Amino acid sequence: MKNRVETLRKEMGLNQEDFAKLLRVSRQTISSIERGKYNPSLDLAFEISDFFRKPIEEIFIHERIDKYEKK
Repeated sequence: MKNRVETLRKEMGLNQEDFAKLLRVSRQTISSIERGKYNPSLDLAFEISDFFRKPIEEIFIHERIDKYEKK
């Protein structure tokens, strides 16, 4: 999933290690989220949203695929 975590983190002047400590996760977790290799749990996504004081949909960009579309 695409996201703005890296951009927002850098705007706040935080490195991955410090941001991870604030969220009580590993630096590797933050790195994986930023690279789109790992989708955070709903709880973690809301923690990130709360930390940046932004709605979750402004941070995480979900590209919908309409799998129920009739053909």
